[in-house]
Amino acid sequence: MQNISAKKHLGQHFLKDETIAKQIVESLNPNNRYKQVLEIGPGMGVLTQFLFEHKEYHTTLIEIDKEAIAYLKEHFTIHRDQMLEGDFLAMNLKTLFSEPVAIIGNFPYNISTQILFKILENRELVPEAVGMFQKEVAERIAGEPGNKEYGILSVFMQAYYDVELLFMLNENDFSPPPRVKSAVLRFERKEDFILGCDEKAFFRTVKTAFNQRRKTLRNALSSLMNKKDMVAIPFLDKRAETLSWQQFVELTNSLAEANKEK
Repeated sequence: MQNISAKKHLGQHFLKDETIAKQIVESLNPNNRYKQVLEIGPGMGVLTQFLFEHKEYHTTLIEIDKEAIAYLKEHFTIHRDQMLEGDFLAMNLKTLFSEPVAIIGNFPYNISTQILFKILENRELVPEAVGMFQKEVAERIAGEPGNKEYGILSVFMQAYYDVELLFMLNENDFSPPPRVKSAVLRFERKEDFILGCDEKAFFRTVKTAFNQRRKTLRNALSSLMNKKDMVAIPFLDKRAETLSWQQFVELTNSLAEANKEK
């Protein structure tokens, strides 16, 4: 079977450099934390070939492209039963995996943030993830507060995972070359982690703050508090993108305390 053609509507850009592919796979660090790995969007299997070499974990593939699935089944015949055809965003990870699973992939850029939100939703099951992102997206997720691109996903992922930008890639490392540079991120879940505030309230506070990110928190969070409560609440003269996840925890607790006293 010939090489498959990249499909624009699936955001496919196939990594060509096998040295880089192996480096991405070697970025996984099982360390007895998991024995299952799920690769998202393997395409023609540039990562897959190295994943299958590792016997310390069992690799499963999920691919939405029928042509890619046919290609993979032909090239990795003995692993056919480890290949799933479907949409990662629609799958129920808890049904498929009963034990911890790491996630890896050359993620399609058009759904890369959605993939992270799904990982976040399943964080009790996912101790580690390694993925390819558009460079600007990677920098935003791994970046420090104060960057105008810093956002909701930056706060959430940094709260629950240690986020590390591993290395950058150029356009010509892919076929077809994307119009942007790329970067690989690793996420390692914080073990025995205690957030320090009510989780639902934390999510609500962060999302509400960033919904009107150009406004100060005094205005952006007005729906969550009365004017008389504002005196005792910190950071209200700041904007959402200037706060670390730890400061959002402090802000969430202050809001809860003010609301309790009503």
